[in-house]
Amino acid sequence: MSPAQDAFASLREVADADVVAAMEARVLDAHDPALNRINVLEFAEAHGLREDEAIGAFVRAARLGLFDMAWNLLCPGCGGLLESAPSLRSVSRDEYDCALCAAGYRPTLDEMVEVSFTVNPRVRRIAAHDPDALSMVEYNRQVYWSCGVRLPEGELFDELLGRIVIGSAELPAGERAVLSLELPAEFLIVFDPVSHVAQFIDVRGERTAEDRALEVVLSTDAEATEPVVLRPGPLRLTLDNRMDRRAVPAVWIAGDDLHDLLGRRKPFLTAQRLFTNQTFRDIYGSSALDIDQRLNITSMTFLFTDLKGSTALYERIGDLAAFDLVKAHFRTLHAIVADESGAVVKTIGDAVMATFPAPHRGLAAALRMREELQGVPAGSERGGLTIKIGLHEGPCLAVTLNERLDYFGQTVNIAARVQGLAMARSIFATRPVVTDPLASELLDRSGLAPVPQECALQGISDTYTVYEIP
Repeated sequence: MSPAQDAFASLREVADADVVAAMEARVLDAHDPALNRINVLEFAEAHGLREDEAIGAFVRAARLGLFDMAWNLLCPGCGGLLESAPSLRSVSRDEYDCALCAAGYRPTLDEMVEVSFTVNPRVRRIAAHDPDALSMVEYNRQVYWSCGVRLPEGELFDELLGRIVIGSAELPAGERAVLSLELPAEFLIVFDPVSHVAQFIDVRGERTAEDRALEVVLSTDAEATEPVVLRPGPLRLTLDNRMDRRAVPAVWIAGDDLHDLLGRRKPFLTAQRLFTNQTFRDIYGSSALDIDQRLNITSMTFLFTDLKGSTALYERIGDLAAFDLVKAHFRTLHAIVADESGAVVKTIGDAVMATFPAPHRGLAAALRMREELQGVPAGSERGGLTIKIGLHEGPCLAVTLNERLDYFGQTVNIAARVQGLAMARSIFATRPVVTDPLASELLDRSGLAPVPQECALQGISDTYTVYEIP
């Protein structure tokens, strides 16, 4: 049995069998591009698999060396890769610039960081393992664009680039090339996806027969240049590759075809979504971020729970019986959180802090917790467990605290304070949760009408509107 077969056998013991079977079949039979920067959400949809099971299986497969996990920093405007690394710890700048969009962006884990998986070269070698040998077309297809950009399939992509690109070159390290072009009356971009150098050319006015020349230097430390205004007609474009690796510059027409390409998007696995996967937290939660790293998340849903009257429970039925009951409560909560695409961040005494990628997921978990905990056996003299639940959604910082992935900010504080308001069976949630479209649909289907009330939350100067879900 080969090392890869051994790894897949180990993976089958800990991951969903259907996911592993689909993964192994792809490694054996798929064309090279299908094994490069795999979009896990797309993979799950194509094979009729649960997203969370697929995410967990690929995380475990990366741990076993079957796939390489990459953290790709994306431009939210064009969907191109600004940076790719095997660890999120490399994201260290406050702002990243996209030369193609001529814009700067602050990195956020739910909009700009894509997590993808590429087959390890020891399992199967594919063309993308040697990106400097890819053609200009294939480099753009397999390396530059995010797996969240819905590129046309096969020859359709080639045909699209044929309409967009009016000239290109493949330049070895240190080489120069001259392109003789006939400039159309269009807005053009000389762009190299390797160096991320872009030169904008605004072509307008009457055509000229005059010979003109323009030089573009390709370098990883090249500074941004002002757009050049030229009239339609002939141009000698010199491309100077000053990098120690090959470049694949091209001249793009920034017209409808390019804008249509950039607008084709599909869901992809974000760092925020991965952080709410319990398998990832269990395996990588202590090493995801550097101790001093602080990364922004635009939206995260937090759920806090606590057992009501747990101290009295210990006194009433004794430590051993109460401990068994509390353990059963934790098992139930962990299972529900994982089933709703969430992850338990930590437990504090009898309390749980969990995160979810969207409000409706957190609300679904809260409703299930409330109902299912009534079924935890407690004995006739004990009564059932009563859980207090609070929910809030908003921005936060992902940090490392006490050697584990954690979260910091006002959103976290509010979620904890909201849980403190909950009594008996009521769930308390904030406006961002109950007004989320999918969460509202869930409440309607459940026949639940949230009741707003003005509350004072510790650390919040003004009164806060909180909704009680009876």
